[in-house]
Amino acid sequence: MPRGRYSLHDPHDRTPLGEEHFHCAPGPSGWRYVSQLTTPSGDHAGSVDLALDELGRPIRLELHAGGWQVRGAALDGVTWVRTDPTGSHATEGNVRAHAFTGGSPAFLVATARLLRLTPRSGSTRVRLVSFTDPVLAPLTVDQSWALVNSETHTTDNGPLTVDEYQVSALDTGETHTVHIAGDVVLAAPGVELEDLQTPPSVFP
Repeated sequence: MPRGRYSLHDPHDRTPLGEEHFHCAPGPSGWRYVSQLTTPSGDHAGSVDLALDELGRPIRLELHAGGWQVRGAALDGVTWVRTDPTGSHATEGNVRAHAFTGGSPAFLVATARLLRLTPRSGSTRVRLVSFTDPVLAPLTVDQSWALVNSETHTTDNGPLTVDEYQVSALDTGETHTVHIAGDVVLAAPGVELEDLQTPPSVFP
């Protein structure tokens, strides 16, 4: 079960946004990721709980940030309920999309698991519902993913395969690179892996 810590920052001006302390593991039904987020000063800022089925579809998502809460799952596309900080109002949403995304590195691993790309796959388009900070506002985004390189490195814990993805936002044309090993993001815009206590999991 990988445990570690990501530092998060604004990908444009590198303003620190805080840290995400996580643990994750594959299981008999898929994969689960749980994390706690802190501000740059160390205060609690929210949490992420994401569970995928064996095909990479989100069977449960629970997000907390700024007093807001989102619960979602893959149902007729993706469906979610967003609750305000007072708990007195809840709004439901549904979009014909493939999965969810957001600021957590968990969503990068989840999208990679969903698409199951190979270097020969070419670019694959995916529609996602993003929950944006600081109030978890839903936004539908279209992205293009391509696995451009996959390399196996020798480590003290055995071979480690690192996949390099090219991810493009189809509305702006902005393209960036994401490096993932198993169920851990090694590098991505706004994300740095600061600490990893156990090696990444290897998916079957």
